[in-house]
Amino acid sequence: MLEKARKHAVRCMEDSFAYAKDKWDKSHATPDFKVGDLVLVSKTSFNNIKGCKKLKDSFAGPFVINALHGENAVEVELSEELSNKCEP
Repeated sequence: MLEKARKHAVRCMEDSFAYAKDKWDKSHATPDFKVGDLVLVSKTSFNNIKGCKKLKDSFAGPFVINALHGENAVEVELSEELSNKCEP
């Protein structure tokens, strides 16, 4: 009896994981970046931004993509103002 209940629980969890994965995959597409595209850069890793962070823009740019590093990482050339305020 206990083994039957455990198998049922495992099957329910697998069904739940599959359902959640399907929902995620439907609403999240992998971005299709190409060299030369324009992108915005998140400012969360920038240091020493003067003023109230809540009132500042969350993103900087647009910047041109110089190189691709995997599916979701790109290399951009930051402006002089931002290049010395960013942590790699």
